[in-house]
Amino acid sequence: MTSSADPISTVSQRLESFAAERRAEAADLGAEAVDFVDRAFAAVAGGKRLRARFLTAGHAVAGVSSDDADIAGVAASLEIFHAAALVHDDLVDNSDTRRGRPAAHRALEEAHRRSGWLGDADAFGRAAAILLGDLLIAWSDDLLEEAVDGHRFASDVRRQYATMRRDVTVGQYLDVAEEAAWATAPDHEHAARALRVASYKSARYSVQQPLLIGAALGGATAAQREALAEFGHSVGLAFQLRDDVLGVFGDPAVTGKPSGDDLREGKRTVLIAYAREAMDADGRADLDAALGDRALDEATIGRLQRVIDESGAVQRLEQEIAQLAAAADAALDDAPIGGAEIATLREIGQAAIQRTS
Repeated sequence: MTSSADPISTVSQRLESFAAERRAEAADLGAEAVDFVDRAFAAVAGGKRLRARFLTAGHAVAGVSSDDADIAGVAASLEIFHAAALVHDDLVDNSDTRRGRPAAHRALEEAHRRSGWLGDADAFGRAAAILLGDLLIAWSDDLLEEAVDGHRFASDVRRQYATMRRDVTVGQYLDVAEEAAWATAPDHEHAARALRVASYKSARYSVQQPLLIGAALGGATAAQREALAEFGHSVGLAFQLRDDVLGVFGDPAVTGKPSGDDLREGKRTVLIAYAREAMDADGRADLDAALGDRALDEATIGRLQRVIDESGAVQRLEQEIAQLAAAADAALDDAPIGGAEIATLREIGQAAIQRTS
């Protein structure tokens, strides 16, 4: 099975066929099981299919003209795993929305209430969301194995996929830990610690590893993979730094999440670290006291946005994003990769870096 020129279309088709198979399996288990499966696939719906795009581009770098690789299947497995990560991430962060819709645990909580079931609806939603994320992880494994079954580079693809899963899990923990550990670290270390989180939670997982998984599927050379890894990590870091900006200043109508959500969640991002570095002791104390307060109203969010912007942190972050974009371009300058493939990589890299949602 080969990929079409539109990874979103081919991956979406593969996800739909996989969903139909899972629904058929659940039918014998009753209405609750069917609803659970449907909610799992609702978590996969939407999104930019970023990982599918980078995986497809990584595969093309190998220059395989005729291949039996199930590119859409491997890409779809990444999208399912991404949905699992989002379900668990929203639960950890107590986020109410995702892509303009209720987060999975909130939707499950509301379903409990509408059904008139016994017990605590909030506790049910949280427990069910953990299981929903676990089911998605299992499905991502199932689809990956189906897609690489019998392929000559299957073991290499599995290794790259396993690296992605380990990295993002450690990154998620570092993110959670930093919300509590920041106060024990010197102020001058905060930015480096936040960059460590960005590297493991986002850069490797969102861009670098999808590229390398695609490259492994196509049998890319060591030199090609080295260039992709360097390009992917730079783009991935810039992608996360852009997310830091959107998490504070993003338009809810575009991002699908409330404005200033990172402030309410108490995220210790690079943006926050840079803002603190530019503030006096009183300014830092005021910002620290507000971060993580779920009750922050719109007026307070607006005041914090102004304070962060006036600190120069946004401008500094934009400069760093520009430097990372330049480093990504430079990584491809002398790479043993075809001209058309380099053009595609640069195009999707810029789209990831300059995104508004």
